[in-house]
Amino acid sequence: MSATTSTVADALEFHVPSEGPLLPDQAVEAYRRALRRGEDWYDALLAIVARWVAPSEFLDGVEQVYLVGGEAFDWLRLAQRLIDAAGDLVPRAEAERLLVMGLAPRTESEEDFERAIGPAKYRAHLNFQYGVVIEELLLLATELEILKAGGLTHYGRRNADIAAYEHVYGKPLEELKALYLLEEGREVSEEMDLGAMQAFTYWLSKYRLRTVEPARVASDTKKAMTMMARLEGNRARADRQAQAKRRAGSIAG
Repeated sequence: MSATTSTVADALEFHVPSEGPLLPDQAVEAYRRALRRGEDWYDALLAIVARWVAPSEFLDGVEQVYLVGGEAFDWLRLAQRLIDAAGDLVPRAEAERLLVMGLAPRTESEEDFERAIGPAKYRAHLNFQYGVVIEELLLLATELEILKAGGLTHYGRRNADIAAYEHVYGKPLEELKALYLLEEGREVSEEMDLGAMQAFTYWLSKYRLRTVEPARVASDTKKAMTMMARLEGNRARADRQAQAKRRAGSIAG
């Protein structure tokens, strides 16, 4: 079958607009077609990300949240969704490097990335970086400080998890959970998945910005950035997610 015939057949099977917003099924199909045409997998990925409009979706009965708190764009979660759907059309080693290490297959500037996904999504991406990633790292850094100061005989891992919240936000975790329920109408429960945990973390970041002295905010951000530098590059994203899942289990109890 010629390339032209294949393109016509694709169009007859499933309509995918050549421009403008894409719904999830359309985005997946558009990505697969781009790869079959021989387009670079990363360039095609960013082009689809730029056109994606769904803030979340249910996939195999599990909610996948891409726009945390309606403001913070977890672009790597969306990238994983599209890469998984593309299967063998994407080179595994390069895809794992992106999804596990957070490293693109080539050197690119922040300006390049912003142009590729669009300014609105880029701003939402920065919201995720500062409102979720930095907050997770700040909690982890504080937890480790508590463990170091108290010693393993005084603080168990679970107790340090919980104590970190009061150290960072100035209120016990139970009060923070009650405030979150009051303001957002969402409960911190045993059924929290990663998306729900990220939503709570994003709310915490905004709570910290409005209640903590600016000098302390700057100091805490520096602490989180130091923790980021300490994590090995090839484990940074995986480590963050593992810590977030562990913390979700701790705080729900």
